Amino acid sequence: MVSDTTEEDTMTEQDRWTAVCERNAQLDGRFVFAVKTTGVYCRPGCAARRPKRENVSFYDVPAAAERAGFRPCRRCHPERLDLVDPMMAAV
Repeated sequence: MVSDTTEEDTMTEQDRWTAVCERNAQLDGRFVFAVKTTGVYCRPGCAARRPKRENVSFYDVPAAAERAGFRPCRRCHPERLDLVDPMMAAV
């Protein structure tokens, strides 16, 4: 079986960290990041305070972060795939 290589397959942890630092909402839905000290996971574009790099881990899908014991962010709602931008949904 042949699998297509996509951009998210080639993203390194450094690429993902850069996306988090830049709050790159274009990558929302491609991965989530979790913060050990808060127990929360977020979308890359989340407006919450930026965590320390050593406290961050990355997951391909929200379900993986939840299986690891993290809860979804109440600000960006990363578990809701249908809601790309919570502020736009409120309008």
